[in-house]
Amino acid sequence: MHITILAVGKMKEKYLKQGIEEYTKRLGPYAKISIVEVPDEPASDRLSAAEIEAVKNIEGERLLSKIAPDTYVIALAIKGKTFTSEQFAAELESLATYGKSKVAFVIGGSNGLSEDVLRRADRKLSFSSFTFPHQLMRLILIEQIYRAFKINRSEPYHK
Repeated sequence: MHITILAVGKMKEKYLKQGIEEYTKRLGPYAKISIVEVPDEPASDRLSAAEIEAVKNIEGERLLSKIAPDTYVIALAIKGKTFTSEQFAAELESLATYGKSKVAFVIGGSNGLSEDVLRRADRKLSFSSFTFPHQLMRLILIEQIYRAFKINRSEPYHK
C-alpha cells in the first residue's frame, strides 16, 4: 500500500517533525509513506467569511493538483466519520483487500478544506469534534496509521 499524507503548510515544530519521522520509519516494513506539503496561502487573522473561502479554494486547488485520479482520498474533517483504532485498522485492511493500493489522507490548513476537496474525498474522517492544530494532526494521523498496521498484523503495540 502506498499512503500519502497531503497537507497544507510546512511543518515548523521540531518535536512534531521528529515524531513524524519516527512513525514514518516504523511504517517502512508495512507501507510506503510519503508526506507532500503544499504552500499555505498567506492570510491575516481577521478574514471575512468570503476571504476564508477564497483562501481555502486556493489551498484546495494546490491539494487537488497533487492527487492522482486513481487515488482513494480520505479528507480529515470535523464532520467526518469517527472510528475506533480497530475500526480504522479494518478500514485500511478493506481498502488494501479491494484494490485501493494508493490512499491519500488530506489535511487542510488553519481554515480547513475547500468544498472541492471535500467533494473529491471518497471518505471524510474525523478524529474528534475538537479542533486540532493541522500540524499536530499529521503526527496523530501517522501514529494511528502505524497502530492500524500493528492491529491488522496482530502485533503488539505499546500503549
